[in-house]
Amino acid sequence: MIAVLRLGHRIMRDKRISTHLGLVARAFGADVIYYSGEKDESLLASIDSVSKRWGGGFRTEYRKNWREVIREWPGQVCHLTMYGLPVDDCAKELRECKDLLVVVGGAKVPGDLYEAADFNVSVSTQPHSEVSALSILLDRVFEGKELKKDFGGDIQVIPCKNGKNVKMKEGVGEVYE
Repeated sequence: MIAVLRLGHRIMRDKRISTHLGLVARAFGADVIYYSGEKDESLLASIDSVSKRWGGGFRTEYRKNWREVIREWPGQVCHLTMYGLPVDDCAKELRECKDLLVVVGGAKVPGDLYEAADFNVSVSTQPHSEVSALSILLDRVFEGKELKKDFGGDIQVIPCKNGKNVKMKEGVGEVYE
């Protein structure tokens, strides 16, 4: 089981980034994303809607206290930070974890998270998007196999060289670009 914990979601500022974190977590093989910070029902509903239509059984959940999520987590905790060890140096050990919680920071990451984490992992030592860091970390953990996952959803993209080929179960509706 792989879960993602997004720290400190702010409705007015982080809606797009937090949505993208949820979409990347789902598409790249995680089972659930937990959000802390401000409770945002529309964020949860948006990602749950994608999961329902596109398949895969991914879940979203609001958790007020992120420290409690870490304390209760049965496996290992991986904190994504530009100050950690390089992802390629940690990938093999992360793959061996039975239950992995990947923590993605928000506005300001409290210092005690660095101590609470079993792994502090960096995807580059340069400032960049937490969305890109999450996708690269999950890709390293799954060794690219997540890119071939069959989500079994009501909507499926059929790869093609030119144009678009979308297969939808009857009654699903339109796919918007």
